[in-house]
Amino acid sequence: MTPPRTSSPVLVGRVAELAALLGAVAAQPSVALVEGEAGVGKSRLVRELLHRPEVAPLRVLTGFCQPLREPFPYGAVLDALRTVGGVLGRVPLSPVTGVLRPLLPEIADRLPDQPPRPEDPRQERHHLFRAVREVIAALGPVLLVVEDLHWADDGCRHLLRFLMADPPANLTVLVTYRREDAPGGMPLGSAYRPPAGVTGVVVELSPLDVAQVRDLTAAILDVEGVPVEFAARLHERTAGIPFVVEEMLRSLRDPDWRLLDEVEVPALLRDAMAERLDRLPTTGRRIAHAAAVLGVPASEALLAEVGAVEPDRARAALTHALHSGVLHEAEDARYGYRHSLAQQAVYDTMTGPERQRLHLRALAALEGAVPRPFMQLAEHSLRAGRLPDWLRHGEAAADRALEVGDASTATRLYQRLLDEATLTPADVDRLAVKLGQVARGGVDQHDPRTTLEWLLDDRRLSRAARGEVRMNLGFLLIRQFESTLQARVQLEQAVEELTDRPSLAMRARAVLGQPFIGSTPIAEHLRWMRVVDDYIAAAEDPEVRYSLLANEIGSRLSIGDASVVGELDGLPATSPDVEIRRHLARAHCNVADAAMLVGHFELARDFLTRGLRLTVGAGVPFTASTGQSTLIHLDWYSGDWGSLAARSTRLLEEYRELLPVASEASLVLGGLALARGDWDTAERFLADSGVRSVENAITPVALNGFAALSRLAFERGDLSRACAEADNGLDLMRRKGVWAWAGELAPAAVDAYRANGRVGDAAEVVEELSAGIADRDAPLALVALKICRALLAVGRDEDAVPLLREARRAADALGLAYYSALLSERIALCGLENGDEAAAVALGEVGDRFDALGASRDAARCRHLVRGAGVATPSRRGRRGYGNALSPREQDVARLLARGRTNREIADVLFLSPRTVEQHVARVLRKLGVTSRAELLT
Repeated sequence: MTPPRTSSPVLVGRVAELAALLGAVAAQPSVALVEGEAGVGKSRLVRELLHRPEVAPLRVLTGFCQPLREPFPYGAVLDALRTVGGVLGRVPLSPVTGVLRPLLPEIADRLPDQPPRPEDPRQERHHLFRAVREVIAALGPVLLVVEDLHWADDGCRHLLRFLMADPPANLTVLVTYRREDAPGGMPLGSAYRPPAGVTGVVVELSPLDVAQVRDLTAAILDVEGVPVEFAARLHERTAGIPFVVEEMLRSLRDPDWRLLDEVEVPALLRDAMAERLDRLPTTGRRIAHAAAVLGVPASEALLAEVGAVEPDRARAALTHALHSGVLHEAEDARYGYRHSLAQQAVYDTMTGPERQRLHLRALAALEGAVPRPFMQLAEHSLRAGRLPDWLRHGEAAADRALEVGDASTATRLYQRLLDEATLTPADVDRLAVKLGQVARGGVDQHDPRTTLEWLLDDRRLSRAARGEVRMNLGFLLIRQFESTLQARVQLEQAVEELTDRPSLAMRARAVLGQPFIGSTPIAEHLRWMRVVDDYIAAAEDPEVRYSLLANEIGSRLSIGDASVVGELDGLPATSPDVEIRRHLARAHCNVADAAMLVGHFELARDFLTRGLRLTVGAGVPFTASTGQSTLIHLDWYSGDWGSLAARSTRLLEEYRELLPVASEASLVLGGLALARGDWDTAERFLADSGVRSVENAITPVALNGFAALSRLAFERGDLSRACAEADNGLDLMRRKGVWAWAGELAPAAVDAYRANGRVGDAAEVVEELSAGIADRDAPLALVALKICRALLAVGRDEDAVPLLREARRAADALGLAYYSALLSERIALCGLENGDEAAAVALGEVGDRFDALGASRDAARCRHLVRGAGVATPSRRGRRGYGNALSPREQDVARLLARGRTNREIADVLFLSPRTVEQHVARVLRKLGVTSRAELLT
């Protein structure tokens, strides 16, 4: 019988699975997940896919995850991109792709200059993710293959999840993994479901059945048929795992094909590998043993040094190992095992002393490597029994991982080091603090909360170290918005444990004093704010003083503290010290945000301009990003809506993972959609403003979200829901107790209540608001109070016009363009009800004001009311012909058509008759050159 092939020349038992993958590749954008245990044939299926002609038009990018890798976040995906330099340059790339220059030196000359590094790790990660996505989008049709995802760092998993959540139209992502070896059983770190518009397929590879094992055996041995009894025994002994079947068949030498029935699969594989090793010369076995101990593909020289093979004999020894099928060339001039099962089987054939001796030789061989492979040095030290070296190299590897942003590797290493019973108390404290700091970031790692809680259970920790770890847990819970109540409990306990480290304890107190998250009563925040204020007053270190002041001054201003405005002149404009300048940039931007919340709009713009100027060159892009979200909110209030939707959309896309920015951008986009009558879009954006999880929300943003949802329901004629959303918002307001933030919620609630006959509830809101801002410096809430009193008068059938005019004057004084127009509409409506003919003209003018803002729904409502009054009021701007361009009304219709609205729904939104809408639709289709409304949806 001729020697068996290394593997089957044909794919056996995977026809349906291959077809599923081909279908995914043909339907980009798409995602394919190939799952199966070790040796079941995941890589073979992928290789078969890549050789199919259907895949030829695609650019295939392949990355591999390794079990013993040096710290390098996102390594598998970045490795896959190293060869694309020749393709780049055909399409302009945005500046954000410059973040890849230091990570991909092979293509750095094709990328823009590297932008400043963000200070916030979440923002830095988001920039990198966007850069990878944009580079892939520039490559034409792409198949990105990542093998063995279960060995990936969490950063790589998060990057892949980002790509798979919103893949470019030209991308198919294919990953292989073993679910049982993935953290938490989830290969991507969390549950994944393909979004709408993305083809998704999950291929679960099962072991082969008896018939398939028989076919595989015949293909490998190149024979016509295989006895059924032999195939059945082989299937029983190998569990149908293709790799094990192949290895067993390669060990057969006689025609009896005898297998020992009592031998289990792992032992059988080990014995098969041992038999193959026995056929090698002594030097070949040494090379094979060295490869098994090294655990990663290695060069010929390193294999020879570890295996104690003379350099002049190493080439022949390696060739024997390759020809026998024990080793294979994994990459350029690096050699290892084809599968981890084979590597482990050979490792198991060695005795303990033999393995220890080889680990010592590997340790010696790698000591002089540049750069130093700390991960491998640590592993070899541990397996060689050199515990001091294991601690030294393991900590260095973890530190290096943290330095390059591989938080998951750092976490695992610190945890393993802390498992050592021989650590000194100083070692335990040092490692615990480091682990707490990396876990606190909560970026690119699996379940950092569990890590910190695990640390707190370590009785070896000193009180001070325990306090710092507990503080980091509190910071994590607040940053990730897991549970603000639990976060506060942890931070309060940390303060007690950090009595000997007052400056560190003050950091915890400062966080406890911030009022912006959840429903914690303001009285609780004030208790901590007073302590921080006293500490700031006595602080001699300017860096400490301004770091705390940057948070404290904005917090106090945001709740309407009347004394803060007078203190702002004492805030330095800049500083020659970079750290202090960063704190000042944050202080100015925080003041701007707080001033905007309470209605000091001119002050807000002044401090925002200064703050953004301070961020230039200071390395604080996160501060700059929050400044940009403050700017779009200011423009919402002032009515500067021309490019607001586009700017807000860009901001949301760039900072989707940063809740303070994303929720504020969502609020603005929801408000704009509501004013246009795009209700479904408004609902979607407003749901992301924090209203559905108030304990995990930026409170003032969530309050405004409830206000907008109440107005949305009101516009749709659903008064019950309008009141329910107002109830939810007021419940949060009453628990929080910061009525300075009621500028939008209170008028929306009063309007909903009085329209639904709940005049008593409306009156209660007016009284609460009046009392809540009596001693507060809150101009926006004061305008809201005037509006609420006017609306209450409407609900009581009293003369509301004088109150409405007073409220409008107050709104005009603050520059509230949209709210001024809404109040003008109310005044005109009162005039219409009283028979004032001039009111119809005024209402038409208000419609023009709404049109100028872009509030097409409001403009349509005004014109509908004018038509109902029987008064012709042509627009002051006159009419003009638009030719083949869409008129403003046709643009409104086209926008709603593109969102799938029916003619009846468009008529309801724009206050038109169905016949008029039908005519507009016909003109829109003609001008856009399409034959059906379905084409507008594609």
